[in-house]
Amino acid sequence: MQHEHNEIYYINPMSKTILLFPGQGAQYVGMGKVLSETFEPAKQILKKADEVLGYELSKIMQEGPEETLKSTDNTQPALYVCSCMAMELLKSKGISFDYVAGHSLGEYSAIYAAGGFSFEDGLRLVRVRGELMAQAGVLKPGAMSAVLGLSEEDLNAALAEAQSAGVVVAANFNSPGQIVISGSKEGVAKAGETATAKGAKKVVPLPVSGAFHSPLMEYALPGLKEAIAKTSFSDLKVPLIANVTSQAVSKGSDLPELLTKQLISPVRWQQGMETAISLGVERGIEVGAGKVLMGLMRGINRNIKVYSVETEEQINEIK
Repeated sequence: MQHEHNEIYYINPMSKTILLFPGQGAQYVGMGKVLSETFEPAKQILKKADEVLGYELSKIMQEGPEETLKSTDNTQPALYVCSCMAMELLKSKGISFDYVAGHSLGEYSAIYAAGGFSFEDGLRLVRVRGELMAQAGVLKPGAMSAVLGLSEEDLNAALAEAQSAGVVVAANFNSPGQIVISGSKEGVAKAGETATAKGAKKVVPLPVSGAFHSPLMEYALPGLKEAIAKTSFSDLKVPLIANVTSQAVSKGSDLPELLTKQLISPVRWQQGMETAISLGVERGIEVGAGKVLMGLMRGINRNIKVYSVETEEQINEIK
């Protein structure tokens, strides 16, 4: 009888926690404000960010205007800094975690959280990435749209049909029935029409300044590669579920290639979350601005409870 009892005991692995870091689209004017006013370590991170960048990112985050914050070269450092501020809060409460993942830009915040590079190095990288992506968006104007309610198979068929109009690819596999497409304005428009004809419930154009995660971002590749090559990476304290492969990675030496590829490859968010769940993750904590990833998790698996943390009040709700 004793033997059976042991077997049952071992079937229940400890439930694991993943930290999730938001990407572009989660920003809002006032982000990080409450935390910087109520929590000294967060205030210090914000101050350090202004020093490293040599301009008042803090002011853009807290006061806007929205147009300035929405500009890619500001949005990316703002989201990174806000997540790092919230990370200080998690550290102060001793919250332990087993995995990290970040959506596109959020992957940099996730690597910082797992000890892959210093706050300053990560900030310099995201600033360069944001500037290069903004420039690529000017030189090769493009568009992105979210396609809702269409299978991956039908979407791929729609994309194949739209190639004659212009470049268009799947950019983010966010959750079942939510896939973002990216490419030239003509390509994205045509793919949207084709997707609707194939039964998509809705096609929603996104307010972005370029065709992220598509071949149109190739202009930004050499500069990003160079900045990544100058950055020193450490092995991660907990594994990262990578955007490009949707698999767990821990070696610092693997990160440069993943971050480089990520710029022009689709973000396999849904597949990554399914990997995390298969590894025993039962709880998520969204670290920083907004609740975008919490919403995506509902579409992927409703049994996974995701908490959103950007203020001290919110951290006390975590069970």
